[in-house]
Amino acid sequence: MPDRIARIKADYSELFSSSPEVIVKGPGRVDLMGSHTDYNDGFVLPVAVNVDVLAGGGLRDDGKIAVYSGNFEKLVEFDLNAIEFDNVNTWSNYVRGVVHFLQEDGVALRGANMALYGNVPIGSGLSSSAAIEMACGYLLQELNGFEMSGPRLALIGQQAENKFVGVNTGIMDQFISRLGKKDAALFLDCRTLEYEYVPLDTSQVKIVVCDTMKRRGLVGSEYDQRRSQCEEGARLFAQWYPEVKALRDVSIEMYEEHKSRLPKVVAKRVAHVVGENHRVLRSREVLGSGDFEEFGRLMNASHDSARDLYEVSCPELEAMVEVTRAASGSLAGRMAGAGFGGCTVSLVKDEYVEQFLQVVAVEYKKKTTLVPSLYVCTAEDGASVIERL
Repeated sequence: MPDRIARIKADYSELFSSSPEVIVKGPGRVDLMGSHTDYNDGFVLPVAVNVDVLAGGGLRDDGKIAVYSGNFEKLVEFDLNAIEFDNVNTWSNYVRGVVHFLQEDGVALRGANMALYGNVPIGSGLSSSAAIEMACGYLLQELNGFEMSGPRLALIGQQAENKFVGVNTGIMDQFISRLGKKDAALFLDCRTLEYEYVPLDTSQVKIVVCDTMKRRGLVGSEYDQRRSQCEEGARLFAQWYPEVKALRDVSIEMYEEHKSRLPKVVAKRVAHVVGENHRVLRSREVLGSGDFEEFGRLMNASHDSARDLYEVSCPELEAMVEVTRAASGSLAGRMAGAGFGGCTVSLVKDEYVEQFLQVVAVEYKKKTTLVPSLYVCTAEDGASVIERL
């Protein structure tokens, strides 16, 4: 991080002839459990990790936002009163969307200069989008001095993603990026936004994120189709159980009674979501008691269900899961994020981590010819101030 902080300061100085007033971070995340449950009003168990987007900024008086991305080496500028979608510098739309919905929420913003630089791999399933949204939202909160709760800022980020960028995601990514806590996972009820921290002792096991290098984009993918299939399932169950508003309200017993009356593909999607919600609730218990072996079994079951019932895997993910599960010291291997590519996440016994990294790199390349990126992750705090100048 020190190198990236220096990069932010250098970029800001060169572009704006001054120093940033404050530098903040918005972390990426990995979902330990809860595959496609968030937009079904269900339960998730993510963790904020030690890859992030840094944002440095200062105020200006002309009602404009100037934002520079060190990753894309591009500077864009837009007026607070005329925020339009950018078809060229698409990365800037995450910033534009946050600014738009902060103002729509009644926040009086002043103009600002911003410099960004991140190390969250884009398209990997670690939610670089939520990281940039929460970094920029939290930076604007620090610069303008307005009060806003963590859950509210997360909702602003979700609105930016859903309604400005056009990706119909749930609340999990923004919520954990804003409200993550060091040495803890976060259990979140995506309907009520009630949450609790679950201790995550990484002295015994490490979280290892394995980037397959297979990129995927949620816009234009089958993601929206899966969401529509879930909504259809909820609509059908509401005929039999009027209290059902989303698949979160469907129990395993309700599913078993009515599965034969569902269209085949809808039945598969419902089976995954209903089972996954049950696994998240069970995971909260076993992780809280430090039972990593059982938690690993639940993680593996989650992946298998996402592959077979939700059908969001791909050959690269399956190759990575196969080699990570077979490696010595591994307790689990499952896809992270929405699937269709990106990363897997493994639980690895601490004493086997170095061996695990070596074996996985070699065996995955044998299977795919791709060279993976591997990250040994720690659970970190959510969006927060790194430095004040």
